[in-house]
Amino acid sequence: MESLFGSINVRDLLSAQDLSDPNSPLSAPDLRLLIQRLESQSFQIRSQVQSYLVSHHEDFARLFSLCNDTVSQTREVSDDVSAILGLLSDHPIDAEVREIVSETKSKKEELKMKKELLGLVGTVVALNQRLESVREALKSGRFEFAAQGLKELKVALRIGDEDDREPLVYGLLRKEWSQCFEEIQEVLVNFMEKAVRFDGDLNQVEIKYHLEVENVNGIQLQTVLEAMDVVGILEYGLAKVADLMIKYVITPFVNHGRPLSFLEELHQELALLKIVPSPDSKVVPTDASKLPDFQKIIACTSKFEMALKELMYISESDDKDNRLSNFAENVEVHFAFKKKTEILANARNLLLECDFSIPQEYTRDGSVWKSDETSAQSSSHVVDLLFLSQRCLVSKAAKQLMELVHQTLQDVCLSSTRVAFEFYHTARDAVLLYEVVVPVKLERQLNGINQVAILLHNDCLYLSQEILGFAFEYRTDFPSSMKEHAVFVDLAPRFQLLAEEILQRQVHLVIYNLKEAIDGADGFQNTHQMKQFESAKFSIDQVVFILEKVHIIWEPLLLPSTYRRSMCTVLESVFSRIARDILLLDDIAAEETLQLQRLIYLMLENLSSLFESLAPGEQNLHEFPAESLEDLIPSLRKIRKLSELLDMPLKSITAYWENKELLSCGFTITEVEDFIKAIFTDSPLRKDCLWRIQNASI
Repeated sequence: MESLFGSINVRDLLSAQDLSDPNSPLSAPDLRLLIQRLESQSFQIRSQVQSYLVSHHEDFARLFSLCNDTVSQTREVSDDVSAILGLLSDHPIDAEVREIVSETKSKKEELKMKKELLGLVGTVVALNQRLESVREALKSGRFEFAAQGLKELKVALRIGDEDDREPLVYGLLRKEWSQCFEEIQEVLVNFMEKAVRFDGDLNQVEIKYHLEVENVNGIQLQTVLEAMDVVGILEYGLAKVADLMIKYVITPFVNHGRPLSFLEELHQELALLKIVPSPDSKVVPTDASKLPDFQKIIACTSKFEMALKELMYISESDDKDNRLSNFAENVEVHFAFKKKTEILANARNLLLECDFSIPQEYTRDGSVWKSDETSAQSSSHVVDLLFLSQRCLVSKAAKQLMELVHQTLQDVCLSSTRVAFEFYHTARDAVLLYEVVVPVKLERQLNGINQVAILLHNDCLYLSQEILGFAFEYRTDFPSSMKEHAVFVDLAPRFQLLAEEILQRQVHLVIYNLKEAIDGADGFQNTHQMKQFESAKFSIDQVVFILEKVHIIWEPLLLPSTYRRSMCTVLESVFSRIARDILLLDDIAAEETLQLQRLIYLMLENLSSLFESLAPGEQNLHEFPAESLEDLIPSLRKIRKLSELLDMPLKSITAYWENKELLSCGFTITEVEDFIKAIFTDSPLRKDCLWRIQNASI
């Protein structure tokens, strides 16, 4: 069939002749011949078409059938579309759609409201359950849980921050909360009343550690107080205790015009605070050595009362009839109270009146007190450190305070148990007065670099050493009943920490001032320019001045080991900072290297006397046997080597790195590479030397 789709050339049907001229007319024979040939060609075409149709009859049948089905389906679709159009014209669906959308929207809003209501109900149920748990905890004695729960519920219910738009149920919950608050307040106050009881007949206050009310027992007093504090009724709970204190303590004092003293007795389950009116001051002994003689009076008084009881003049069961023996026994308590007040007053006065100054002879410009045995023994400022076998300078207040404490501890050894306990606590309180009074008094001096701060460090070190020695010196002579309870070792670490804290505070202040001075050098940049060099030199001069000032203050006062350690820490920070700033410079000119070297030499030369003070003397060689100054200050070796590198050829620097000499001085490969890049910018050997340095590191 492909030939049917081609074109028929009429010229091919004519006879062979010259047909080059398209305008030449055809003859009649040519036309007949053309007609015959066209008819023959047409017949052939029809024959071919017919044979093709016959051979593809099934294909054409299926095609015509498919076309017929398509026409039928088209008619059905047309009918359906017509029906839909008719339906739409008879019943408008857009109105129904709008109704459905509106109904869906209202249902969603209703669902949202129900969810919110359900959430509110859940919250209300949770709050109600929490209130019930608070009540259950209160009944079972779990006061901490109940108090914390009540506090949290106060926030959740916004007690005191009510809103008129809130649901009514919140008001009901607040009412429940208020009832629960009244319940826990009543229970806790009841426990408080049982815990602290005043006995007017016996003149004593009884404080129970473990409480029992109704079916709840084993409650600790501390738990009750903490719960009252959480709920916010601590002041209310203590109000009644305060009223009774005024009744039994303050009022008798005002009425009798004489001071009262208190005798504390500790037991496993309770504490008794006996209120003892002061007798005539003429009766009370003024010296602890006289107390043993007074014991005879107590014994005679007790025998006299026993005789009266045997004669039935007084009742054996009535404590009121023991007033005479109670009075005699309380005399030693009044003596201890009077003595305690006197000792603490003296300790406080000497701490407040001391000016914490250092006499001139104990400074570097004065006599060398550390090697002067005579002046050391007679001085009011020089003390021996018991466990360090060294001497140091302390304030007059610290030394006098220790003398007062030693005298008090000697009285402990001579006193009865009750008086000994009072003196023991007095000695501890006197020592603690230093920690309370002195740092507050000298707070301004502690914020600067001065001798007072170092003197306080020595004081605290001295006090800690003396405290550690108390047990060895006095414990064996204490009354046997208090040997297990009298301890001082807990106080020593406090003063050791305070001493170290004061010292480190001074070290940090010095380092901070040195850092500010070095900051003025602006990183030691462009020192080949006169203005920049003068600025850097001024910074170096400031550094030297600060270090010399610290040297003058620290060396005469600090222990040699402490001075060496602290000063080395300061110098390490200075030298490492200066070396780092110089090594961070880039593109350093030749004149600049000379000026930087000059600044380093100037600084080290001006610090020569300081370096000499850090060298251990003959008496300290056993303490620092093999440590050189550069071992204690690693950056000193580094900055000295840096001053050499500033005037050294490139090959020598490379050789130093290859033989590990720079590494031993603290240089890193990055610092060496950056240093070479900064100085030898145009050297043809730079690339090769950097390669050698990198390979040496590998």
